[in-house]
Parts: sequence; structure tokens; C-alpha cells
Amino acid sequence: MAKRIQGIVKYIDLEGGFWGIESDDNYLAINFPEQLKKNGASISCVVETDIDVMTMYSWGTVCKIISFSTLH
Repeated sequence: MAKRIQGIVKYIDLEGGFWGIESDDNYLAINFPEQLKKNGASISCVVETDIDVMTMYSWGTVCKIISFSTLH
């Protein structure tokens, strides 16, 4: 199910470290684009959540980023 979210990019220094999106919920993108890896950046994205995927990180809802833009 695809949905539009707005949030803040964060580098989370847990379990080896990873990039996530803090929003109304936390999102862990399995295809996090290099262009978005800027701690504190405000972004808008369309994500597709996938509850059937597990990761080694105990943080956030697993998703794929479909499209994105930065906000100012």
C-alpha cells in the first residue's frame, strides 16, 4: 500500500547504524537513496510499506521509497 509521508532523515546509531525517516511513524527504507542521506533533511516521499519483510534492525516500519523530494 503506497502512501505519502513527510519527515526528517535521521542516521540511527543502533545495531551497526542505518538511515531512517522520522514522521508520524518511523520508516526504515530498504532502498534508501544516497541523495537523501543527510542527517536532519526534511523530505516528502511516497513509500510502499511491506509488513512481510524482516530486517536485523528493531526500528520502524519497513518500506520502499517510490519517489521523493526534499523540503526547505
